[in-house]
Amino acid sequence: MSEVNFKMIDEMELLRLVTVGSVDDGKSTLIGRLLVDTKGAFEDQLLAVRKQKGKESVASAADIDLAMLTDGLSAEREQGITIDVAYRYFATPKRKFIMADCPGHEQYTRNMVTGASTASAAIILIDARNGVMPQTKRHTHILGLLGIPHLIVAINKMDMVNFDQAIFERIRTEMNEYCAKQGVKDLICIPMSALEGDMVAVRGDNLDWYEGNTLLHTLETLPALDGIDKLPFRFPVQLVNRPQTPELPDYRGFMGTIASGTIKVGDKIIAVPSGNSSTVKEIVTFDGNLQEAFAPQSITLTLNDEIDVSRGDMITHVEQKTLDAKTLTANICWIGDEPLSIKQRFTIKHTTSSVKAVVANINFKTDIHTLEHDDADALVMNEIGRVTFKLQKPLHYDAYADNRTTGSFILIDTFTNNTVGAGMIV
Repeated sequence: MSEVNFKMIDEMELLRLVTVGSVDDGKSTLIGRLLVDTKGAFEDQLLAVRKQKGKESVASAADIDLAMLTDGLSAEREQGITIDVAYRYFATPKRKFIMADCPGHEQYTRNMVTGASTASAAIILIDARNGVMPQTKRHTHILGLLGIPHLIVAINKMDMVNFDQAIFERIRTEMNEYCAKQGVKDLICIPMSALEGDMVAVRGDNLDWYEGNTLLHTLETLPALDGIDKLPFRFPVQLVNRPQTPELPDYRGFMGTIASGTIKVGDKIIAVPSGNSSTVKEIVTFDGNLQEAFAPQSITLTLNDEIDVSRGDMITHVEQKTLDAKTLTANICWIGDEPLSIKQRFTIKHTTSSVKAVVANINFKTDIHTLEHDDADALVMNEIGRVTFKLQKPLHYDAYADNRTTGSFILIDTFTNNTVGAGMIV
């Protein structure tokens, strides 16, 4: 088997997750349960948590506060909420996982957008006692806009409602109806008790009426890559490597991460915006040269012709060119402290390129409860809407529905240099 195939298998074993939910839905407890049940928590971590509870033994995991394993900031422990995005790593014999633990409070929605941007699957926690909350809908709508391929609704704290199937079915119906309006194709609802462990890593004894798989089994069997290597080839150039050493006086390699698709030695490519074309001479990696590479590998390309390529340019196959325009319309998740309004100026950071932009129009903002579109002349923090921008120069992109990487961007305030919005091109 080739080195490329080995790397593809390794990447398929890795699933990037994001967990979201309202305050006190039990998200930290669920993650703590997964860490303990998959042996992802170290003995010193368990001992530290137990010592805070006045216990010295590490013989049993039953008497620890699972949430304490994940709430790492002192403010999080004091308030009992998650504030910052934290990345948790755990593994089973079938797969490795990177989980972004995102805050639930509305004030920290901006952190949630960051954590969800690279995920292939999302766990949406719901407290069975409270049902679908406004923040649940806000998170779900953002996940839908971000195009997360797989959404898992974890209806938690079933032990608090006597494992009542009717409550589970009511919440599942409401979430199915809400997600159907956004075109979500893969929605899985699972009843569970993160505190007791039912339906997290093992089935337990209290949810016999549920015939689906446990959360962990579901995570182990989800597709991880979702066909990113089957999309048109997109290679944003991050750096032009010119060592100019005696051994390599004329070497010129284009470094970056493949956003989508595959590339082979000998393939004919085109660089935008110059429009110059060539063929691939070498595919260079830290582990040696390859005959073929695929998303999301980091590589260096050398070409058979000296063509003008710089940081921020995009290399594609000749027959798979990107779109380009000086007018751009996108769904915006606004996370800035000050409102977004017409005629404001920003820098759009798209893959490895940047372009100056001005807000030409706010088409609408979305009511997260009904998903209806309302007229608006501004977007305030945590609001979501559709905005049209005029660009200083053409941007080379794909629609977000076709390519999550080349169809997304961030908005940067030109005065403060703060990131104030996340955009998904329509």
